[in-house]
Amino acid sequence: MSQCRFLGESLCQVNVRLNGRSRHFETVSFDEDRNAVLLIDQRLLPHEFKVVAMTHYRATADAIGKMIVRGAGAIGAAAAFGLAQGARSFRGTHAERFEAHCLAVFDTLKAARPTAVDPVNAMHAVLASMAAGGSVKEKKALAVAAAKAFAVGDTDHCREIGRHGASLITPGARILTHCNAGWLAFVDIGSATAPLYAAHQKGVPFHVYCDETRPRCQGASLTAWELAQEGISHQVIADNAAGFLMWRREIDLVIVGSDRVLGRTGEVANKIGTYTKAVLARRHRIPFFVAIPLSTLDWQTRRGRDIPIEERSEEEVCGAWGLDPEGRRVEVRIANPTSGARNPGFDVTPPELITGIITPRGIFKPRDLWRNRGALGG
Repeated sequence: MSQCRFLGESLCQVNVRLNGRSRHFETVSFDEDRNAVLLIDQRLLPHEFKVVAMTHYRATADAIGKMIVRGAGAIGAAAAFGLAQGARSFRGTHAERFEAHCLAVFDTLKAARPTAVDPVNAMHAVLASMAAGGSVKEKKALAVAAAKAFAVGDTDHCREIGRHGASLITPGARILTHCNAGWLAFVDIGSATAPLYAAHQKGVPFHVYCDETRPRCQGASLTAWELAQEGISHQVIADNAAGFLMWRREIDLVIVGSDRVLGRTGEVANKIGTYTKAVLARRHRIPFFVAIPLSTLDWQTRRGRDIPIEERSEEEVCGAWGLDPEGRRVEVRIANPTSGARNPGFDVTPPELITGIITPRGIFKPRDLWRNRGALGG
């Protein structure tokens, strides 16, 4: 069970109750003594809470690819720590060999999940910091410091997203979410959940509909778990139920996260199904907001069709997992045994369907990002 620990007027950090005790956890952290990246294994939630240690950068990349850790900010932090971890694993003092090694580590981590831009932005920040070092030893220390700075900044950004987005949550509002852009998807607090937590902290009553988000059901398993532990009113709905609820005027607002937002165009890449919800929201004149830290902004890619969209295993579509009556984690086949499947992990939503982008610097119209790029770190 998790509970917010309130820090004065700032948005809470999230605690997890284990064995009767409440303790603060970050989704991603780093153990310097073991040179290990520590991750909450999100595949096991909501039934089991477990922190696992990745002791090699390839294991960290594998954890990103297998979605032990997932979510834009969380895999950004994992990649940053993974790069520092890989740098620290280098033996010797030869500068050119060290640089080649670090670039190989970078490429391995970058390839783990190609759609999200946060890992690349995070690792570029680490590499830029390392460049100031005069020796391999200094560069290694700078890598760890830069990765830690990214993780702290990720939480700070989410806290500011909550501050700017809280005004969108009015008393009695019924809010739709998609996938999980909560504290599990970041180092702490979350992006799409940040306005919810901030409003809840202020005592504003509201209700959340959590899209189940097939095929991995992160809305049903992760977002619903977060909201349940915080005591926020919510219900899980099938992905295809949202349009009906909108037609019934039972949804007032949509807030989602993103894995990449193009600063030039305002196009948004997010979990598959986001585009569908945006179309439905526009049809029913419901505000549709996207919440992101600055690391999710991509200032280089010129159009949404150029975003690499991850195609995942067809087994995710054809099967499902859960607990059997004895409490054992099992996977079952739900599709016709001889049928294949397509499984794009993300889609792209055009700017005309988006009411606003909630950032740590304020709320912007999608097409206003480029001319405000100075304020947004572009």
